[in-house]
Amino acid sequence: MYSILSYPGLLWVNMFVAVFLAILFLQSGIDKVINRKDELSFLKQHFANSPLKNMEGLLLTTLTIFELTAGVFNALGFLQLVFAKEKHFAQIGLIIAALSLTSLFFGQRISKDYAGSATIVTYFILVIVGMYFAFL
Repeated sequence: MYSILSYPGLLWVNMFVAVFLAILFLQSGIDKVINRKDELSFLKQHFANSPLKNMEGLLLTTLTIFELTAGVFNALGFLQLVFAKEKHFAQIGLIIAALSLTSLFFGQRISKDYAGSATIVTYFILVIVGMYFAFL
């Protein structure tokens, strides 16, 4: 069975991916909590002509939960990688991050914000590469 200690370079890859995603999702999730009114206003405009119209509050709450959960699990994953050389929390964080980004991508495509959806692809690639190394 594979051990993260067998390949020290992979430990570093997993740690950097986990800390990057922790920063990304915690900042984004916390921003959605602190600036909920502004975020909701933006989403109402963003989805005004889409099938997701009038679902903005539910969407914002769901996305905020996904992002905060992904951020917390990636932060815990980073700490677990550093101190215990285990990757279970990081693996869970990656799965939730993929779910969050897929949700964001869906929303951007539905609202026909193609440029916005293209930027999400970069983060999604990082998550998929991170999953590859975390699930070896």
